[in-house]
Amino acid sequence: MESNKKVKTLIPVFNIDMGGIPIKQALPTTKVNQVDPFLLLHHGKLKYRKDGKAIHQGIGPHPHRGFSPVTFIIEGEIHHRDSCGNNQIAKKGEVQWMHAGSGIIHSERPSQALVDQNEYNEFVQLWINSPAAKKMQQPKYQFISEEDIPLIFSEDNQIISKLIVGMYGAQKGKITPESELLILWGTAKGSGAMTYELPKDHNTMLYTVKGKINLKGYGKVEKECLVVFENEGEQITIETTEEASFLILSGKPINEKTVQHGPFVMNSETQILEAMRDYQMGKMGILIEE
Repeated sequence: MESNKKVKTLIPVFNIDMGGIPIKQALPTTKVNQVDPFLLLHHGKLKYRKDGKAIHQGIGPHPHRGFSPVTFIIEGEIHHRDSCGNNQIAKKGEVQWMHAGSGIIHSERPSQALVDQNEYNEFVQLWINSPAAKKMQQPKYQFISEEDIPLIFSEDNQIISKLIVGMYGAQKGKITPESELLILWGTAKGSGAMTYELPKDHNTMLYTVKGKINLKGYGKVEKECLVVFENEGEQITIETTEEASFLILSGKPINEKTVQHGPFVMNSETQILEAMRDYQMGKMGILIEE
């Protein structure tokens, strides 16, 4: 029996302007609003002014409520600060996982070292919805250093996958999510192949960060494309002929109504109005970056 997942749709990134910052967006699109529980996928590459302070560059303080913004650092270093007092620099290959919960203000700046070296940041940011029961929980920030991320190796040792969150075989990711997820970050050194076993009841996507890959039963997928799979089937086989990196994003659908307004994702219009009011009243805290 054929258990390979079939491709439902392929979405090449398109350029958007995010408050003066050019970003590539793969989700949402006019045709695909969300792939429950995944709400948004942005891919950014930001260059900084060597003559400016790091604290005045990058993405300044802004609020979130009701979901988890997750940042994968592809190149560079991102300095996370938030209104709960977290202050931490994540480097290339690491992940910053923030459950916004009832409300948090954070900033995502380059590190000062990165600015001094006149380098850039490349990152993928993923927004993952939270179930209604967890939207108003205390915010929580989780970070895993490169050396603490569990690894999965292909039989030919050419593809190494980091287990970011969820269960894979006997291994368990170190991040504690708000819903059932499996997220893998794969890197191919050159020619290789890997078959991934995926949960049957999950919605699954694949994003090609760098290099092109071949999907068994489908064909070639260029870099910077989001593949959305049909739910049937339990595996995907990725073949590579060059250096490549990709994200496998799999999650159990939450199946709840979502209402989004900018940085707030809730279940009703009323809750959005409450979020805006709470933010204006300072209930999401204050972020002093110095």
